[in-house]
Amino acid sequence: MRPLLIPPEQLKAAAGRRMAVMTSGGDAQGMNAALRAVVRTAISAGAEAYAIHEGYQGMIDGGEGISRLRWDSVAGILNRGGTVIGTFRSADFRERWGRLKACRNLVERGIDRLVVIGGDGSLSGLDAFAREWPDLLDELVRLGQVPPEALRRHPRLVFAGLVGSIDNDLCGTDQTIGADSALHRIQDAVDAVASTAASHQRTFVVEVMGRHCGYLALMAAISGGCDYVLIPERPPAPDWEQAMCDQLRRGRAAGRKDSIVILAEGAIDRAGNPITSEYIRQTIDEGLGEDARVTILGHVQRGGTPSAYDRWASTWLGYSAAAHVLTADGDEPGPVFGFHGYQVIKLPLVEAVADTRRVPALIRAGDYEAVLKLRGSEFEDALRFFDELSSPEAQARETAPRAADESRRRVGLMHSGGLAPGMNTAAKALVRLGIARGLDMVGIENGFAGLIAGHTRPLSWRGVDGWNQEGGATLGTRRLSPRVEDLYAIGRAVEQARLDALVIIGGWSAYEGAALMLAERDRYPSLRLPVVCVPATIDNNLPATQVAIGADTALNVVVDVIDKIKMSATASSRAFVAETMGRDCGYLALMGALAGGAEQVYLNETGVTLAQIQRDLAWINQSFDEADRDFFLLVRNENANANYTSAVLAHLLDEASQGRYDTRTMVIGHIQQGGTPTPADRILATELTEFALRTVTEDWDQGGCGYRCVGVDTEGIIVTDLADAWKSVDRSHQRPSQQWWLGLAELIGVVGRQVD
Repeated sequence: MRPLLIPPEQLKAAAGRRMAVMTSGGDAQGMNAALRAVVRTAISAGAEAYAIHEGYQGMIDGGEGISRLRWDSVAGILNRGGTVIGTFRSADFRERWGRLKACRNLVERGIDRLVVIGGDGSLSGLDAFAREWPDLLDELVRLGQVPPEALRRHPRLVFAGLVGSIDNDLCGTDQTIGADSALHRIQDAVDAVASTAASHQRTFVVEVMGRHCGYLALMAAISGGCDYVLIPERPPAPDWEQAMCDQLRRGRAAGRKDSIVILAEGAIDRAGNPITSEYIRQTIDEGLGEDARVTILGHVQRGGTPSAYDRWASTWLGYSAAAHVLTADGDEPGPVFGFHGYQVIKLPLVEAVADTRRVPALIRAGDYEAVLKLRGSEFEDALRFFDELSSPEAQARETAPRAADESRRRVGLMHSGGLAPGMNTAAKALVRLGIARGLDMVGIENGFAGLIAGHTRPLSWRGVDGWNQEGGATLGTRRLSPRVEDLYAIGRAVEQARLDALVIIGGWSAYEGAALMLAERDRYPSLRLPVVCVPATIDNNLPATQVAIGADTALNVVVDVIDKIKMSATASSRAFVAETMGRDCGYLALMGALAGGAEQVYLNETGVTLAQIQRDLAWINQSFDEADRDFFLLVRNENANANYTSAVLAHLLDEASQGRYDTRTMVIGHIQQGGTPTPADRILATELTEFALRTVTEDWDQGGCGYRCVGVDTEGIIVTDLADAWKSVDRSHQRPSQQWWLGLAELIGVVGRQVD
């Protein structure tokens, strides 16, 4: 699969063209990454790039409000929140006279191609401006404000939109610029609040942004392990106050020390009345007799350093938008670019904005089913997951005494492979969803080694409390892959634990071990049970999925280290070689280079040659001499080349520098496996384990004993027969035969290597 909609070689026809980029509406982390990509894509194509400062107002004011940008104009902004060219909600642009001035200012500079990064209001204004452009231009010619040849040279405005909105409220796209970073801010706050709430056995009400969209609230409730959530798309039923208090009370009875209610700022009841955080606090005080506290996160959700996702994804989006406006002939309506799965897509701007604006009206009309349909299946699934994960009925069953029931299905859970942040989250979600569905959950300690030794224990609702926030793997994990001679012991352990299904959350050894069990199960009747592999590895090297649990957390660690490397180099001229983990899979290296702003990346997949190193050294020295460079970053996958190690590359850079710069190495190491899992990894862990459990149940219903794996593709969560998945791997390198993200290596050359 080729991920770039327009490959770089097609941009050659854009040489000499002029385009502008603008940010408008509310700011969002990642806007600067998109801006940088737009500008550098234009320059790499031989076009001229202009910034329109302070949104549409800068277009109207002209003068210094529109300025040409060079390569270095967007240097050092990848890790900055907000927008360096400013944003403004312009009332003047709503008036025809304002749009007339804006048209004149663009035409005077020869600009008829435009990328706008903003919300639905900004994009609606963009579409209206483009449709009105011929009439505006005709009027300017009649008034003598632009020459008649302007009608021939600039007959139409070619444009593309990117959605910068932390609310993630554009219908038709999975993720908007800034939403992931905002979730990081919220999750940090919820995790911090949970610890103080547990200390005092107190309830907290946390209010997050989201006027008409409950995405942030819902996803924060799942990733934070919260008890109750209120969102605009699903107003609570009458008497919800009592239901909420009853649910919080059951959580306390089940042993929970902290209770957290998440509220989207736009939440309403069925009568359309706003639900405020203060009202919830009073309700809890009166209903439970507790001293509840309120935390309103406010604009802190918009600020701060963008996440790794909001850097590499926004870079990809910025490239796609710029490539479109530079190559389009203008006959087609301007699109808005977004994500569907891990693929950039083009959406009709007018339809996407219209659907987005239908949501508030549908909420007011009480058509919540239509609202959820517009939000998409992932949103609907997330609501269902949360309801089960916070199920008061399941908690009640857990605390109520019951007789042993050997007819209840038993599901074994284990980890295998290297540690991946989010393993605990996946285990907790699987246990609670299983209990909510009437299953007994059995934990297997220390992977296949523990299974062979028969180290199993029952897992309870209360026993996994708090696991979603924890890094590591409480059940333990090992890289051990079983051998054929181990299968008899594994079969005996499955029998003794009375397992009816097995879910393995892990990396390569998990899939390898399950594939061996599948190949030999006809010899061992006890292995004829449903087995599902859930991908969890920072290497992101597993088949039948585009991303694995843990990869996002590790990538954020890589990017955080790169940010610190850059800060350490501000006082002197330096070249850095940063080495990531990943073995023979270069996912962390490539995406880290893209999100960290590296000039070059070396991968095992593409190889490293002496000739390439020589070319790179010549380019580096030239850029330090001619481009006033004071920093260079090379990111290297740990197994990129056995001979050209990080140390060797550093020596070569030192030798070539001749005093131009100092060289340092940074082997990032095992911190990539540690730390608190990110919101994306927690949510992914929940989604994948739910599908794993659903797959097991469907197999039982059909009397089957399939071996399968769950994963992610452009259509969402998928289930693949393990035998088919195992056919699509490169076993010698322990990675899939085809890797979707490799095509993004082309972007390093477009946005990382200075050309002017």
